[in-house]
Amino acid sequence: MEMKEIIAEVASDIENPSFDLTPREIVTKLDEHIIGQSKAKKAVAVALRNRTRRRKLSADLKEEIYPKNIIMIGPTGVGKTEIARRLSKLCGAPFLKVEATKYTEVGYVGRDVESMIRDLANISMNLVRNEFREKVKEKAAERAEETILDIILPPIFHKKEEELSAEDRERFESYKQSREKFRAKLREGKLDDQEIELDIPKLPSPSGMPMLQVFGAGNMEDLDNQIQNILGDLMPKKQGKRKIKVVEAKKLVSDAEAEKLIDAEKMQSEAIRRAEEMGIIFLDEIDKIAGREGRQGADVSREGVQRDLLPIVEGSTVTTKIGPLRTDHILFIAAGAFHMSKPSDLIPELQGRFPIRVELDTLSREDFVKILSTPKSSLTKQYEALLATEEVHLDFTEDGVREIANLAFEMNEKNENIGARRLNTIMEKLLEDTSFDAPDLPADQKKIRIDQNFVQSKLKGIIEDKDLSRFIL
Repeated sequence: MEMKEIIAEVASDIENPSFDLTPREIVTKLDEHIIGQSKAKKAVAVALRNRTRRRKLSADLKEEIYPKNIIMIGPTGVGKTEIARRLSKLCGAPFLKVEATKYTEVGYVGRDVESMIRDLANISMNLVRNEFREKVKEKAAERAEETILDIILPPIFHKKEEELSAEDRERFESYKQSREKFRAKLREGKLDDQEIELDIPKLPSPSGMPMLQVFGAGNMEDLDNQIQNILGDLMPKKQGKRKIKVVEAKKLVSDAEAEKLIDAEKMQSEAIRRAEEMGIIFLDEIDKIAGREGRQGADVSREGVQRDLLPIVEGSTVTTKIGPLRTDHILFIAAGAFHMSKPSDLIPELQGRFPIRVELDTLSREDFVKILSTPKSSLTKQYEALLATEEVHLDFTEDGVREIANLAFEMNEKNENIGARRLNTIMEKLLEDTSFDAPDLPADQKKIRIDQNFVQSKLKGIIEDKDLSRFIL
């Protein structure tokens, strides 16, 4: 496949993505992993579908339609972050999850808000690079195979076959037969442990050339990393021959050949377009930067972060490693517990950029029961799979699961409500002894029934001791 065809095919995949689920289908996919929270699922499903709809519009109208950013409001452990995590896997778009608390106002020590856009650009570049590499994988593998065979069995002639004498042709035929035998061994993996001398190829940087970015005053960590990268590009280390195993050489040479087959400039422009058109940023803990006007101290810096965040959400151009990136059509999904503040404590301009607000429900006892057993990767299934590696078979009964759910719910009621995260603590304490003893259990004790009695016997003492339960559960 020619490079032009590869570029066209990848671009076609982006314009007509396989991800074309309806909002109802998106919610169904999320239901496989997240219990309840139908309002939040519906909101993100519509936001995703609108992105698909927008790509089908004319260029002039498409430019005028901006994403409707979302704020998810709810206590910790009810599924806000999990919705975002599953969303990223579902949509296949450049996705970045960040904590709002890691950013500080420009001029203070810490990361500036523009760094989230630079991080999104890097994620987009890696996505596109992997897709382009996938397209040229077979061709790169063929070239790598020839390179390794040239090292194992160097060519004996550098002339074309028709230019060889009759005697040389006989030798060349014998050489070709030997080469094909080595090729068969190479493909079968019989040469994987053999060592060969190889010039370790240096892979190019994502942009193809060193690039110095302009950073804010508080972004010294990024500046330091950039200077080191640039110095490394300007003064590369000498590449001497090194002995490595054939299995490692296959990967190194294939990667290098793939880079040669890819048009770095077009890949870079595609990465920028992907981030601009499909990028999603999940801004967690946004309530931690909510500070009312007129206050002093920490609230002043929090409000400063909001004002720095405002142009990014409204739409601006940020300089990144792969070029200038516009943020106008990036979808922002913010989330926060808002138990010490409320959305109206955010500055009015920022509130206006998040028109969709969704309140997530507190989890009930029945929700805990479903979380333990319904999702594809539920906690009970995870522990069953983990201990099965030691040939220990866990059998969670219905009354056992319900007892675990009841204990988790009660602990949330008595102490700090941390939502479904309480289940992790309960399960870990419940199965601590079993996990420790698993490798040494005799064959007749490898099947363990997790019923109500088992749960109570393991946790009853801790639950009854209120002071102890606060620290352990």
